[in-house]
This record gives sequence, structure tokens and C-alpha cells, in this order.
Amino acid sequence: MFSYRHAFHAGNHADVLKHTVLIATLEHLLEKDTALTVVDTHAGAGLYRLDGDYAGTSGEAADGVLRLLAPKQEAAPVAAAAPAQGAAKKSTKPAATPDAPLAPAIQAYLDLVRDFNPNGGARVYPGSPFITHHLLREHDKLKLFELHPTDARTLDANIAQLEAGRQIAVLREDGFGSATKFLPPPSRRALVLCDPSYEMKTDYGRVLDLIGESLKRFATGTYAVWYPIIPRPEAHDLPRRLKTMATKAGKSWLHATLTVKSSKVLTTVTGDQKRPGLPASGMFLINPPYTLNGRLQPALEQLKDLLAQDRHAAFTLDSAG
Repeated sequence: MFSYRHAFHAGNHADVLKHTVLIATLEHLLEKDTALTVVDTHAGAGLYRLDGDYAGTSGEAADGVLRLLAPKQEAAPVAAAAPAQGAAKKSTKPAATPDAPLAPAIQAYLDLVRDFNPNGGARVYPGSPFITHHLLREHDKLKLFELHPTDARTLDANIAQLEAGRQIAVLREDGFGSATKFLPPPSRRALVLCDPSYEMKTDYGRVLDLIGESLKRFATGTYAVWYPIIPRPEAHDLPRRLKTMATKAGKSWLHATLTVKSSKVLTTVTGDQKRPGLPASGMFLINPPYTLNGRLQPALEQLKDLLAQDRHAAFTLDSAG
């Protein structure tokens, strides 16, 4: 149950998608003066070292945030053969070139990562708790849930350095079962981020239960769910069932996905099978900011090119309501 450690995956392409969407969402929600409460159901350790043993073992950041931070970034040549999918208009040329400016949503994401690395480079990667705190104002609140014993201790220590007082609460509880106790918040404005590891198949059902209960308690909150796109029925059913849930509740929704490579198992010259790792991920939001679709469209077009690992790179962006 406690085997998953996000430190191995920090800064990978899934983090790029998740945190680009998170920042764009927060930037809009924080335009109103009224206090915002952010609930992070699976907070992790909060901060990660990309030059440490965990991230270095997987090397996933090299094909994620580190590729975007490279001094000169060229679109992968294979990406031009992969058309953009979904509601997005197809481009006739790669969206990302060495001289092209980055989409504002990507630039905001990279600027924030650089804020945590004032001496240059990218040794430190902020997880969602630190990204959120970096953007929040003094009167906003942040509720962090983490059940993994090692990550919970690390999160406690990392948050303590912020000296944020009562603005941040760290709870060693099951976010699935406890997050709704903060809904609705006194200010009647909240963002709930749910991004479990999905190592257990039951996580998919628990995500649906959490969002369903949250909507009953606080129908006008913004709910953001990250999920992996892998060859598992539950992974493909999750966004469809979230869409049905939002539609039945009369709520708007947005669904963004980013694919960087094929999901097929490869066979090496020695006959061994090699799994490709995570090929794609998605973000599903209920009650998203009305500006989010417009901000993500150019960002996803560029990320599809910049993070492509083979000709199967693609993205989708759909919304309704």
C-alpha cells in the first residue's frame, strides 16, 4: 500500500501537464479577492531533488521539465507526424520551434520552477503543495493530506520551513476519506486537487466517490483530477464517468490529455520485453475557470511537440458547459 514514491517520477511529462493546468487554474481563481481554500488529497513530499537518488534512478525528469528548461529547445522531428487530436485545431507546422515564444501557460510553469532554483539549473522541483503555496495570498488556506509515512514526515519538515502558521494544515490522513470535511469552506471558494498513484485499482472508484460526495457538499467548487492513461479499463472509464457525473449535475467540465509516446510493449533484440513506462496522462476538471480552455490550447500544442518521444505524441482538449 505504501510502495509508491513520487520522488521517482518528479518532473516527468505527467507532472508538466498536471502542474501547468494547476497553475493556470490557480491564476484565474486568485483574481478574486475572496479567500480560496485549496485541498490536496495526495500531497506527497512537497519538494523533490532532481539530482537526488530517487529522481536520478528513473531519469524521468530528463524527458519532462528538464527538456523544457534546456537553453535551446527544438521540437522533436517525429512530433510533426503526429496530428493534434480532439477539439483542438490541427496545425500545419510544429507549434514549438527554437525561436517561437512559449505559450503563456508553459512560461508561467517554467518561471515558477525557476523561482525554486534561484542559482540556475533545476536541482529542486516543487510538488503541488509548494506550487500552490507559492501562488496563494496570506488569507488563502491550504489543506494537505499524505498517508505515506516517509513522505508525510518529509512533507511536515518541508512545510515547517515555510513558517506559514495556520495557513497550511498537514494531515496524516486518507485524503479520499477526509478531504470533504473542509467542504464547503467558510469563504465558499475551493479547489480540490486529487492525484493518487492509482497503484491500487480501487483508487479509480475512490476518486469517483470523492468527487461525487464533494459535489453534493459543495456544488460550486472546482475539482481537478489527474490520472494516468494506461492499458487498464479503469483508467479509460474514469474520465468518461467523471464527464457523466458533471453532466448529470449540470456542471461545466474540461478534459485535457497529453501523450508523449506509444503504450505498446517492445521486444528487444534479445527477445526480452520492455515496458514503455507511462505514455500519457490526463487532467479532468469540473467547474473549471472559463479561461482555462483558451490558455491550454496553445500550451498543449507546444507540449506535444516539445515532449514527444516518438511519432505517437498527441494531445486532446475537450470541454462543455
